[in-house]
Amino acid sequence: MSGARRVLVTGAAGFIGMHTAAALLDRGDAVVGVDSLDPYYDVALKEARLRQLAGRAGFAFERLDLADPDATARLFRDGGFDGVVHLAAQPGVRYSLVNPAAYLRANVDAFGCVLEGCRHARVRHLVYASSSSVYGANHTLPFSEDQPTDHPVSLYAATKKADEVIAHSYSHLYGLPTTGLRFFTVYGPWGRPDMAPMLFTRAILAGEPIKVFNHGRMRRDFTYVDDIVEGVVRVLDRPPGAHPATGAPYAIYNIGNHEAVELAEFIATLEQLLGRTAKRDLQPMQPGDVPATYASIDALRAATGFAPRTPLAEGLARFVAWYRDYHRA
Repeated sequence: MSGARRVLVTGAAGFIGMHTAAALLDRGDAVVGVDSLDPYYDVALKEARLRQLAGRAGFAFERLDLADPDATARLFRDGGFDGVVHLAAQPGVRYSLVNPAAYLRANVDAFGCVLEGCRHARVRHLVYASSSSVYGANHTLPFSEDQPTDHPVSLYAATKKADEVIAHSYSHLYGLPTTGLRFFTVYGPWGRPDMAPMLFTRAILAGEPIKVFNHGRMRRDFTYVDDIVEGVVRVLDRPPGAHPATGAPYAIYNIGNHEAVELAEFIATLEQLLGRTAKRDLQPMQPGDVPATYASIDALRAATGFAPRTPLAEGLARFVAWYRDYHRA
């Protein structure tokens, strides 16, 4: 779908959604952003993200609950979308232990409504966010798309796996081109306040202890948000051909930095950038969490010619600069 002209971005007030909408606008696409502004975390941050997009030529926003079938059907009926980037979701592994219903509604029911909208509107390509969490109990590193993902260890991961399976059925039954992107630990400016960069930075600057799970024996494939967005946009322009196993116009790609960074290195880099020493509160492994993530990106590189490349120190420096400016810290 080279050169999509009118694109729907769901979750446009979210971290990745805001950056994706901005990148599409930068290249001249018209973007319709939708978001429910769910209060799972600070709505003021979501509103501040939207202000980065408001008033830009080609951008329109609608507050909408995508799990509402009638409202979502109207959105697609009137939208005239060439492509859809579906990033709206209930995020977070740990919160899924507390409020599972939120994940079923936002990640399964809403996704079903989006698929129905795409089908009836004959959208040329649906790109949707999956997650590295689908690899679950898999211990073979790096994670590659041909590995089994049948044993998720959190409800969040299970809902993302469900999205991949449901999307394939729509691709098979209706010829709807769909591509799922398994994101690996995204960070950067405007990031979510429930993720480690924001949690650790706030605590370190306040002189408060940071919770270090699994006693620090964790590795994560930290991926800078600009790399994620470039991958999303490149994939959007390339609807999948026939899947080699099923013939459906369907694909799945990892997007990660292809580097498993020790949590201790991440914290040390952050300490250096902040000029402060962290107080570590060592905790056991959280239920639903995994000790390591590490992406194979061969399939993404082969399909798009792109691979994430931002070093952690560079990406964290940009995040810290944004954090200090936004919070006047």
